[in-house]
Amino acid sequence: MKQHSFPNIVSLLTLLIITSCSQDYYPVGIDLFSDQILKTETEAIPVFAYQESVEKVQSNVQPLAQLGKINHPVFGTSEASIITQLSIGQDLSFGNLRQTFEDAGDPDDPSIIQENETVKEVYLEIPFFSNTDDADNDGVIDSLDADPNDPNSNSDNDELSDIFELQAGLNPLSSDSDGDGILDHNDDDNSSYDSESKNYQIDSIYGNRQTQFNLQVHELTYYLNTLDSQNNFETAQIFYSNRDYYEEGFVGATLYDAPTTLDFNEIRFYFSEDDPDTPDIDETTEVETRLSPRLRIPLDTNFFQKRLFDIEGSEALLGDAAYQQIMRGFIIRGEQFSDDLYMLLDIQNAEVKIVYEFDDYNTQGTIDDLTDDTIEKAERELVLRLGGNRINTLKNSAFNSAIEQRLAASKNNEPVDRLFIQSSRLHGKIRLFSGDNPDINETLEAIRSQSLLINEANLLLYIDPELTLSESLTAQRLYLFNFKNGAPLIDYFSDGSVSNFGTNANKRLFGGILEFDDSGKPYRYKFNLTNHVSNIVRNDSLNYDLGIVVSANIEDSAVIRAQNQVGLEEIKYPLAATLNPLGTILVGSHPNSAIEDKRIRLELVYSSY
Repeated sequence: MKQHSFPNIVSLLTLLIITSCSQDYYPVGIDLFSDQILKTETEAIPVFAYQESVEKVQSNVQPLAQLGKINHPVFGTSEASIITQLSIGQDLSFGNLRQTFEDAGDPDDPSIIQENETVKEVYLEIPFFSNTDDADNDGVIDSLDADPNDPNSNSDNDELSDIFELQAGLNPLSSDSDGDGILDHNDDDNSSYDSESKNYQIDSIYGNRQTQFNLQVHELTYYLNTLDSQNNFETAQIFYSNRDYYEEGFVGATLYDAPTTLDFNEIRFYFSEDDPDTPDIDETTEVETRLSPRLRIPLDTNFFQKRLFDIEGSEALLGDAAYQQIMRGFIIRGEQFSDDLYMLLDIQNAEVKIVYEFDDYNTQGTIDDLTDDTIEKAERELVLRLGGNRINTLKNSAFNSAIEQRLAASKNNEPVDRLFIQSSRLHGKIRLFSGDNPDINETLEAIRSQSLLINEANLLLYIDPELTLSESLTAQRLYLFNFKNGAPLIDYFSDGSVSNFGTNANKRLFGGILEFDDSGKPYRYKFNLTNHVSNIVRNDSLNYDLGIVVSANIEDSAVIRAQNQVGLEEIKYPLAATLNPLGTILVGSHPNSAIEDKRIRLELVYSSY
């Protein structure tokens, strides 16, 4: 670090004020400033990197659920399954009559009958995350739009604009909407094209989307407490990622177990009957309901008949707490994957849909005339949410020897040559300015003594060129936080920038976004820490250790509980770091000479006189 003199600004300003009050002006100020030139320079500041890991993370507060299996070439195998309870609401009943009325009957009212509710079909639906963003409202989602901000763009390169095709009931992504060989601008009849269909971009599916696997849904027999018995039932129960209730044997009935491949098409339901009043239209070819792409899993109807409908009128259906005592939940998992497949699912909008029929007393509209009354079969749908506790079981294979060596080094307070960062498993600790002993900080004192004006401070983290991951398995975003309490940094809060490329691309000034080199390969991550470093220079107590993790949602700064691998101590961990299986390998602070130029560093841009 170069030493620079710093003039007495107070004395200089006083002199200028005195001379400016005089009638005569003298060039005294010019003489004083003649050798005081403001210089801007860049210098690399020492950074020390330490490998950290977690044994388990809190996994019952995530806004999504993970399901699948994926093998990382460096991190090993990651597996995820889902545990969830079923919510029935309050005082559930079926058909038109409550069971107490059915059982009591009424000799004076023949419409009070046993309804004999019978389950016909049950489906568990868990939506995929899909993107339908359309900034210019031209019917083409932004990711497929030739110009997302211009409705007059032409995404299918025909003679019609996107907005015109939308308004005309045509497909803006096809020059021949109905596929009859006649281009849209020459076709007088495109009526066979379904203009209500939507294009979905399915997000958050990792690995091979054509993978076949055995999808399983089992009854859970373990009771999941809502309140923590260890804390006198005064706080919410915390569930961690390392418990596998299936392997522990808490398995009841099997509700589904069959080979499955994913279907990313819109799900359509057609009218079941043709309306005789519209002879020109066959309603059975018309779409009645559309659903976004999702897992749609048929479940055992007999199970729901016995465990739900046959107990109508009992105390078990008075509310969730009572019902979850007898039907404790589901285990959703996969086995025998033909290839890597790891899914992030919209568990908050998951539902169990039950179609049942029952005996319905029909008066034919003549209440006083009983001679034409009939008992007919009616059909109804019951929709229940997956509620209560929703937990992810996250399993990883043992650390390989390279990671174990670095964990051992960090345990001895030794900085490492590489940092392995992966989701809810591996993270890093970064110490600015000082190494083993934060109390001895000659670098920071030297900066303070020069009274430098810090213009910009950037933390640069380079991807290890010797142990690279494929781009599909490389984390697109990293996140820096206060290692001690999980809180965001001041530069995170001060960045309000937003992006058209999704939530995880916001806060671009703060950084942490994956950058690519000239050849298109993943290259590095960069964080702007100007405010944080400026505060450190002014106040040494703010030079706390930083944590670095993967982030699946940069806007989510919430923290959860976790337990580190060394000492099994409870720590605060960013929630967003647990939301996908990706990772990255970074060059540490003490690499070998071959990659010395890519060591982690703090780049300081400052001005001085």
